[in-house]
Amino acid sequence: MPVIDQLFASLRAQRRKALMPFVTAGDPDLEFTAAVLAELVARGSSLCEVGIPYSDPIADGPVIQASYTRALAHKIKLAQILEMLAAVTPRLTVPTVTMVSYAIILRHGLARYVADAQRAGVAGAIVPDLPVEETAELSAICRKADFSLVQLVTPLTPRDRALKIAASSTGFLYYVSVTGITGERTELPQSLIDSVGWLREQTPLPICIGFGISTPEHVKKLAPAADGLIVGSAVVRRMAQASTKPRDAVLRDVGDYVESLIKALA
Repeated sequence: MPVIDQLFASLRAQRRKALMPFVTAGDPDLEFTAAVLAELVARGSSLCEVGIPYSDPIADGPVIQASYTRALAHKIKLAQILEMLAAVTPRLTVPTVTMVSYAIILRHGLARYVADAQRAGVAGAIVPDLPVEETAELSAICRKADFSLVQLVTPLTPRDRALKIAASSTGFLYYVSVTGITGERTELPQSLIDSVGWLREQTPLPICIGFGISTPEHVKKLAPAADGLIVGSAVVRRMAQASTKPRDAVLRDVGDYVESLIKALA
């Protein structure tokens, strides 16, 4: 059974929900990325999502876009990111997934990307720009390798299309909470809970909600509706301070923040 499937089976048996923080690989550098991943796991995160910097990101808001720009300015390469992950994942007690553009996977080679990611200890990939009509080849490679292929459903996705996306996904389904780009928000739509509830009745896949989640109040409101919650921009914004503030203090701030969200899941 794939690692992510095992994780969610365990969480469901314990009636617990997952908190999945997102970090940008290489901002401000890969050494700090590794340190943050270790801190996030130590604070109780269930999974960690690592963003692979890309010059033309899909749906990412200004905070994450800026972090990608800074990382790319430092000439961060995919091979270096995988090397960092290979060093840190054996010390982590939870799965790690990459958020990666399909263009990067295609350029690297589909089978080669999956194999190289697995050698680095990565359990799956979230691919935000892969249309469901073009998933067959990558999906087959991932299923054969027990490597999870996570795809996204948005509030504007027609229901018949959402079911097709769920059928071609493995590990979990990423439900985008709001239409638009990533980023911290003060309010989330009231219809979100009903929409996720319908989808959970249609698929056995765990559903994790992302985009716009940034406060313990958001977590308390959404946790009953989902199997997990994903927090990105608020974490990345705190990490960005490592370029100007003492890293120990930034690391502690990131850890304290994520721990506050995890406590709100209870």
